[in-house]
Amino acid sequence: MNSLTMVVYWLVIIGGLNWGLVGLGAFAGGNWNVVSLALGSLPQEVEWLVYVLVGLSAAWMLVKKIGMNSSSDSM
Repeated sequence: MNSLTMVVYWLVIIGGLNWGLVGLGAFAGGNWNVVSLALGSLPQEVEWLVYVLVGLSAAWMLVKKIGMNSSSDSM
């Protein structure tokens, strides 16, 4: 697994866990957004950048998965 794939993998894992905690926090009446809590005093644009990177990582994984499926279907 190359470095880019590893970074993409971890961003998707972190993003998925964060969204799960946001949902649980909403039910529990708290703010469990780990990204927001971790970045705290940084400008909000940094937090938005993290969310964009997580979204792009998910899209990258999807494209790679579709590419792997279509190449195996043609054989």
